[in-house]
Amino acid sequence: MTQDSLFLDRTGMPAQGDLDLWEPVVIPKEAIDAEIARLADLPRPANGRRQSLIVHPRSTAPGLGLAPGIQVTLLVLKPGETTLAYRHNATEVNFCILGGGTSVIGGRRIEFGQYDVWNTPSYVPYVHENTTGALQARLTYSNAALLERLNIHLAEDDPAPAKTVTEAGGHAVADGKRVNPFGTFQLDNGSWLMPYETLINPPSVESPTLHWPWQAVKQNLDKLEALGSDYVGRRLYLLYNPMTGRTNGTTPAFFATMTIRPPKIVDRPHRHISAAINYYFSGSGRSTVEGKVYPWKAGDLMLSAPGWAVHNHASHDEHVYELTVQDQPFNIAMESLLWQESLKLPPLVLGAQAGFATNRDTVAAE
Repeated sequence: MTQDSLFLDRTGMPAQGDLDLWEPVVIPKEAIDAEIARLADLPRPANGRRQSLIVHPRSTAPGLGLAPGIQVTLLVLKPGETTLAYRHNATEVNFCILGGGTSVIGGRRIEFGQYDVWNTPSYVPYVHENTTGALQARLTYSNAALLERLNIHLAEDDPAPAKTVTEAGGHAVADGKRVNPFGTFQLDNGSWLMPYETLINPPSVESPTLHWPWQAVKQNLDKLEALGSDYVGRRLYLLYNPMTGRTNGTTPAFFATMTIRPPKIVDRPHRHISAAINYYFSGSGRSTVEGKVYPWKAGDLMLSAPGWAVHNHASHDEHVYELTVQDQPFNIAMESLLWQESLKLPPLVLGAQAGFATNRDTVAAE
């Protein structure tokens, strides 16, 4: 391909099936604690956001992330501090790892504590506050890295209040309930045609801010310990946001799950196109990824499953609790989510094909 050419000849080139997987990486608790302390020692910035990106060694700008397409940010607020309002067109999973406080997101006020999770919808102004007497630290997972790579990440500090525009020829009427008179219709061969008027006014789905308090989640999660050693699934709950529908998300881009691992539980090896990032906040164990063993402990953050890497996890002598964030919903929406629950079974395109089953109906759980 020459400098002035727009064509790159691929005639007869065989399929490119080999992936250059990013290596798993463990960010130890000690390093996270040191960075929290460093950020807390800085003078308060004008926008109030003391923050550091947690970036994989192989990540490059634009789109710096701990996994391709997943940006992880460590944020710190000292007692009594408040951030300036901020909004962007990414969506977020928020996770408090130290202290507590308040988030005001699109007018909804959420009081959160350690290990609580809550989401931030796209383009909704939000403010974080530390209303406690202790240091606050949060991890935020967003698809900003992907949007930056696509050159479409829009962000602003101190946004002006939103206005509702209803005039004809401009924005749609706020309630969005009018019936399009032109209609979408089917051709004789089964294909469809849709008019422009429907294209630019798709059905809207409310995107709420939801809050999953850790103590409420834990009460339900602990019941999964009753699933015996013969259970072949993983003992977890998805922090589900119904607006994501069939893509099973916490946000339209990511799911967040809370997992309990009783002592000495070993998962069977599996793999999936979606990348997984785990934060372990109780217990210790190991992950085996592409044949290499990575130990971890409470307070460690880990890129535990680069896309399509064979992996499994095991707990040591204590109960393990962990938050896992994956970009599964995004991949389901793109029809790219290959998943191999057992290496003895062929991969399936989850969301387009019927998925896998566990043996939960044959094992006891409260």
